[in-house]
Amino acid sequence: MTPPPVTSSDLAQLQGPVLVTAAYFGLWYTLLLGLQRGTKYKLQAEYAERGETFDRYFGQDRRMLAVDRVVTNTLEQMGPFLASLWLHAVFVSPTTATWLGAAYVLLRAAYPKVLGSSLGAMQSKRIFVVTGPAYLIIAYLLGSSVAAVL
Repeated sequence: MTPPPVTSSDLAQLQGPVLVTAAYFGLWYTLLLGLQRGTKYKLQAEYAERGETFDRYFGQDRRMLAVDRVVTNTLEQMGPFLASLWLHAVFVSPTTATWLGAAYVLLRAAYPKVLGSSLGAMQSKRIFVVTGPAYLIIAYLLGSSVAAVL
């Protein structure tokens, strides 16, 4: 049996998840190319001014470590977030996927501020304010998608 053709009205319902996906990638590239690269060049200049060599990959500069953690954590969560967003949008509700996806992107955007500009001992407790709700959003989107298809 051939499935019915996809209509423009079907596609219009997915506008929200498409925009959330675009926003997430916008955030990702801002963190990767703006924050991480910008921090690297700023630190290189600071170290050079002091007559020191900045070691990007083996150094222990807390500012670079914090930025790297932001970028790495965002990348680690990209797969689970985008997969659960789209499963929910297709099998449960594009509207709910849009709202929860937008909330998730805002939480991700807050992550660098909550983490702080220099990695230290208290981040794990402080960042749970951002990561806890983000993990719950992923769990809900994925869990409700699985429940819908079973």
